Amino acid sequence: MPDHYCIADYLLDRLAGCGVKHLFGVPGDYNLLFLDNVIAHPRITWVGCANELNAAYAADGYARCTGIGALLTTYGVGELSALNAIAGSYAEAVPVLHVVGAPCQSAQRKGEVLHHTLGDGDFHHFMRIAREVTAAQGWLTPANACSEIDRVMAEMLRTRRPGYLVLPTDVASAPATPPVNAITVPRPQADDAQLAAFREAAQARFARSERVALLADFLAQRFGVQKALHQWLDDTPMPHSSLLMGKGVLDETRAGFTGTYSGAASSPEVCRAIEEADLVICVGVQFSDTITAGFTQRLTRDQTLDVQPWATRVGDRWFSGIAMDQAVAILHDIAKRHSARLAPPEITPPAATPPVSGALNQNNFWTLMAAFVQPGDILAVDQGTAAFGAAALRLPAGCDFLVQPLWGSIGYALPAAFGAQTACPNRRVVLITGDGAAQLSIQELGSMLRDGQAPVVIVLNNDGYTVERAIHGATQRYNDIAPWQWTQLPHALHADSQAQSWRVSDTAQLREVLERLARPERLSLIEVMLPRDDVPPLLDAVSRALEARNGAKEE
Repeated sequence: MPDHYCIADYLLDRLAGCGVKHLFGVPGDYNLLFLDNVIAHPRITWVGCANELNAAYAADGYARCTGIGALLTTYGVGELSALNAIAGSYAEAVPVLHVVGAPCQSAQRKGEVLHHTLGDGDFHHFMRIAREVTAAQGWLTPANACSEIDRVMAEMLRTRRPGYLVLPTDVASAPATPPVNAITVPRPQADDAQLAAFREAAQARFARSERVALLADFLAQRFGVQKALHQWLDDTPMPHSSLLMGKGVLDETRAGFTGTYSGAASSPEVCRAIEEADLVICVGVQFSDTITAGFTQRLTRDQTLDVQPWATRVGDRWFSGIAMDQAVAILHDIAKRHSARLAPPEITPPAATPPVSGALNQNNFWTLMAAFVQPGDILAVDQGTAAFGAAALRLPAGCDFLVQPLWGSIGYALPAAFGAQTACPNRRVVLITGDGAAQLSIQELGSMLRDGQAPVVIVLNNDGYTVERAIHGATQRYNDIAPWQWTQLPHALHADSQAQSWRVSDTAQLREVLERLARPERLSLIEVMLPRDDVPPLLDAVSRALEARNGAKEE
């Protein structure tokens, strides 16, 4: 035990005990003393970022790969810079602990006019803002710090959403006692009668179904039932699919995987397998406008059995207090009992794609990417042509897929890839981003280079905001961006850059470059030249739906 064990050490020990090994952030005078404890901590490494927004995106990408992430900012200017990313983590159920270094208690009590404040003596403005986008918040004092840290982190882990802690400079150094026990995460407690009623209703629903399909989404991964679903599909083969936000939650190499379900924008094979089933078991599914091409899914309440984190619906009846893993275990058992009479999945594997040639476009680019992605890769794709093009990929086994289609903040994927590579240094990270999205967060390329990371960075250069052009204003200058020399950026963003970069415009060039990058040893950036108005089929359907909805008149 250190000579002076303090609250800062307690907080870091709690993070380490939950699996956090890296703390992302930006230094500021209100968190510098705490940072000394971070640097001295034996199990947590400080990872400085170019700005707080990128740091929060990186913590989000880290959490998607490890289960939890952590962020440190300074008070006011720093925490507000990170707010957009924290809101995205909240929307998409990613547990990131946001620690804010704040002015000392005496200055707050006096109501002093301090830098990074609004100058009115009220130091709680930003905590009130944080309440809207975090699951739990705590203002730490010497008396409450340890209990508040435990409470906020437990709620963050329970809900799989961000937590928020304000740590005044003097509180960080106040004495504390090391934790003895691990943080316990409360679980919903369904009574036996509720579980029995759910089982009975689910059995009855299975009994009148000959064709059963499984639809899984991101919450299945966030709430830890991914392996259970794999076991279920081993025991009881059935047609299954995921949505874009949950892509990768199921093994896409398994017999019976139909492809990504996107409502009416899905392939005919996917639509038949999912929408024509007598019963569709939806696990962790959240339908949103972009991933369903404007809510075009054709699934009725009677047709679906909906498993959510703390409740499950059978037809019109909800059964509350049932944890997702409990519901999945019960449904797995019921499905095994009915497996002999259920129709087997009749899914035709996709035909081998013939070699492509000629100038690059969306079609042949994604054909080449399908061959490039390897088992175990981490694939990070930004919103726009990258995300909606990648929806059609068949991921090899063991891939993680980082995408943010609900919050949809462009610029997310590059720093998220940095966080993912920090979490998983021995896995290949492939980042696909657009030229417009990359301009928002390209600074973190410097952090990748500083830390010796070797991701494959693919910038789709289609001369501006192509997704916005597809929605509205195809020729309007508000969808234009400044042209950059993309291949020079790795060298501009690190004084001793060892990166390699290429600019390609035809399939032969891209194929040759990709062949070199099966096991990249240094950061590799590929600028891929694509036609300005060419979009993947799913994005075309989504953009038409958004245009119609955005321009709709009130009835």
